[in-house]
Amino acid sequence: MTKKVAVFPGSFDPITLGHVSIVNRALPLFDEIIIAIGVNTEKKHMFSVEQRKSWIKACFPGNKKIRVDIYEGLTVDYCHAHHANFILRGLRTAADFEFERGIGQINRRLNTSVETVFFLTESHLTPITSSIVRDVIRHGGDISGLVPNQVKIS
Repeated sequence: MTKKVAVFPGSFDPITLGHVSIVNRALPLFDEIIIAIGVNTEKKHMFSVEQRKSWIKACFPGNKKIRVDIYEGLTVDYCHAHHANFILRGLRTAADFEFERGIGQINRRLNTSVETVFFLTESHLTPITSSIVRDVIRHGGDISGLVPNQVKIS
């Protein structure tokens, strides 16, 4: 039987409670979930990729079904290289759906063996985005209730 491996790609700058919820809810469906931090040299990140990786690992201590990795390039190419047949994505809004649908359709065109699986965000987590969290941090606000306790900002 083929192992069901999902890649959950993103910048996770920083990881939010919404991200953690998606992973936890998807765990029963997959044999392994690779949380893949995408490196985009054209995008300015608030936190280093190593810091983001450390936070993500701390959110899922000892979970043998979760691996955290860093990658560059096309997500479908990463999936192929790591024998993943699913891409996991979270949807907060209709705008997210439209954006993710287009990416999912192109990914399917590029690699027909990879399916995109969408999870709806839990309603109480819908307003949380990494962009909003970064803005709260920039202005000295309280990020508790937006990110996991493992995300510590000094």
